[in-house]
Amino acid sequence: MAKLPTIILILTLLSTCNTYSNGCYTSIISFGDSLADTGNLKQQSTHSHVQAPHFLFPPYGETFFHKPTGRCSNGRLIIDFLAESLGLPLIPPSQGSNTSMVTELGQGVNYAVAGSTALDSSFHEARGVVNTMTNASLGVQLGWFKESLPSTCSTVSECKSTIGRSLILMGEIGGNDYNHALSAGKSIDEVEAYVPFVIKAIISTINELIDLGAATFVVPGNLPIGCSAAYLTMFYGSNKVQYDNSTGCIIRLNKFAEYHNTLLQTELNHIRELHPEVNIIYADYYNAAMQCFHSPDKYGFTNGALKACCGGEGPYNYNLSVACADPSSTSCDEPDTYFNWDGLHLTEAFEIL
Repeated sequence: MAKLPTIILILTLLSTCNTYSNGCYTSIISFGDSLADTGNLKQQSTHSHVQAPHFLFPPYGETFFHKPTGRCSNGRLIIDFLAESLGLPLIPPSQGSNTSMVTELGQGVNYAVAGSTALDSSFHEARGVVNTMTNASLGVQLGWFKESLPSTCSTVSECKSTIGRSLILMGEIGGNDYNHALSAGKSIDEVEAYVPFVIKAIISTINELIDLGAATFVVPGNLPIGCSAAYLTMFYGSNKVQYDNSTGCIIRLNKFAEYHNTLLQTELNHIRELHPEVNIIYADYYNAAMQCFHSPDKYGFTNGALKACCGGEGPYNYNLSVACADPSSTSCDEPDTYFNWDGLHLTEAFEIL
């Protein structure tokens, strides 16, 4: 089975480790949504009266942790593999109950929350879209991080030094700004107008972190959402979309993701010009995933790359009314032969590629 996406990212990161006298990064500081959340929404839900999210129940986590951890996968996420490759422990959620893990950057802390958006809730609510999962937008996550600094470092220079030795994982973030709006019935054209605002929010956060001392960022792009089992189900039978004959993905939605990624990379280049001392690594999730969609068997996905392993049946085993972990859902026996875990998220088999 071919191995490529995460391995390339890890090698790129390791090649920059000699920047520091200790040979590598001392911690990972993560922001984002469900593609990076290692348990923040789980912690939030245990302290609220809302119904616990479905990904807090089996079969989530079955492959590696053998229990649900709050990760939206059957196992580990890319952030977990990055931590392992850098010799760091798995990065704890910032909203955890262990105060020492939350308040010390130490070897890392994760602010990513499943369901989060890059834009504040007010932007979406003004357009009639309400995020029922969380209001922990990127701005809120950055606020948590800044609030933690006084308990982590005593002076500005000490904080800058600590942050400068950290790897900042910025996302993926922004996908839910589009997911929530499209699921609420907004047209693709209307949601595409959000993209410049989403990119501005991401870039603004990166610039704030640079001012605080950040020196190395990994900034992932958006995945090819036209290949998502959730969207393939949403538009199934519609005569308004065209499909790529080589992959079965929705062309218009993938063009949308490419637009987001192109604009993001343009703005990242501007930051590189202004801050040549800062390492900014663009993580090309889109093209890494497209290799799998074009040649799923080559990467070990013998059960295909479009159909979800766990879900509510249908042509892509995805049903908005029957989530993975629902008593009436079905789950595959060999998740490592599937690219898609639950319709929206990826199996560990892709994360580890």
